[in-house]
Amino acid sequence: VTLGMESGFGSDFGSGGGGGGKLDPGLIMEQVKVQIAVANAQELLQRMTDKCFRKCIGKPGGALDNSEQVRTGGRIGHPQPLSLGLPLRLCVLQKCIAMCMDRYMDSWNTVSRAYNSRLQRERANM
Repeated sequence: VTLGMESGFGSDFGSGGGGGGKLDPGLIMEQVKVQIAVANAQELLQRMTDKCFRKCIGKPGGALDNSEQVRTGGRIGHPQPLSLGLPLRLCVLQKCIAMCMDRYMDSWNTVSRAYNSRLQRERANM
């Protein structure tokens, strides 16, 4: 998803309710906040996908053949390669990716809550 004129954000900045070209700072601020939130969500999803792909797929390629090693188990951060039949390997791969994404999102949410809490404390102390 790209942000620009086709998303509707780029063309609405000056249309603050028919005020003869008068800009609405509140509307502009809200549109910028939405754009930032969308960009942050896209970046989060991309990072999560990249990290979980690298963690769960031992030898990426065009197909999951007999030489493919799906990684699972072992210590956190040190998955062990498995040698399984193709249907079972696909199932293990899906589970690995789902678990990785769940952990990534849980970690991101924990860090986000801690960061926002710290920001609120620092604003209160100003």
